[in-house]
Amino acid sequence: MADAAVDAVEIQGGAKQTAKDLFSGAVGGIAQVLIGQPFDIVKVRLQTGTQYTSALEAARSIYAKEGPLAFYKGTLTPLLGIGACVSIQFGAFGFAKRYGQYYAAGAFAGVANSVISGPIEHVRIRLQTQPHGAARLYSGPLDCVRKLSSHGGVLKGLYRGEAVTIYREAQAYGMWFMSFEWMMNAHAARNKIERKQIPPYMIAFYGGLAGEALWLGSYPLDVVKSKMQTDGFGKEQRYKTMRDCFTQTWRGEGMRGFWKGIGPTLLRAMPVSAGTFAVVELTMRAIS
Repeated sequence: MADAAVDAVEIQGGAKQTAKDLFSGAVGGIAQVLIGQPFDIVKVRLQTGTQYTSALEAARSIYAKEGPLAFYKGTLTPLLGIGACVSIQFGAFGFAKRYGQYYAAGAFAGVANSVISGPIEHVRIRLQTQPHGAARLYSGPLDCVRKLSSHGGVLKGLYRGEAVTIYREAQAYGMWFMSFEWMMNAHAARNKIERKQIPPYMIAFYGGLAGEALWLGSYPLDVVKSKMQTDGFGKEQRYKTMRDCFTQTWRGEGMRGFWKGIGPTLLRAMPVSAGTFAVVELTMRAIS
């Protein structure tokens, strides 16, 4: 009876902690979208096109031809969905890290998240790269979902690029959580303090560095994902599979093709990841 009571308390405590992780992640996800969206559209345009020679040229062109609001094209979908995605990431990571392996826990969080992040990012990328003005292909997120699903159904249309998304999410969030947790734990041990005593500016700093690790460790996979999710359908489809996309990119552009747009991505990663981890950690402290 005593053992059963202890187990019940542990289960209840674990469920309560998971709920806190989910809530804190949702708050962090909203911050992530609002901070990072302008950088993201520049990244996607560089990854999927050849009309720009640099991030600065892309940003200037978007501003001149489409106006300042263009930097928030496709924001509604991630604003609604990324909060859920980051909530799942932190919830899954919080659950899995109890087993002591941060990279594996982060990879688990990424795979769990990919079920939602795959179609959300597909819709966002389609909206970010569609022609401006009267030639636009989609009137909004729901119209985009409907039209993508009409091409071979939900799995072949809306979930295009899901295989490489799963690989990217596993690698990216394995690196993200592992690097952040290592830096936080090392700081606490080095200064002989508890984790909750680490000042917010250091949380943000370590979070920013973790963001750099995320993208440096997963960027080629992200390039392939973006190319597949902006590819045409039917006779206009260029890439048959993830492997075919890798092969064509290598043959056509070499190693450089897998790193196009890395500059604005790393520039974006520091404030976005810093804000996400700072918001999540401070929210956790506030509700604990």
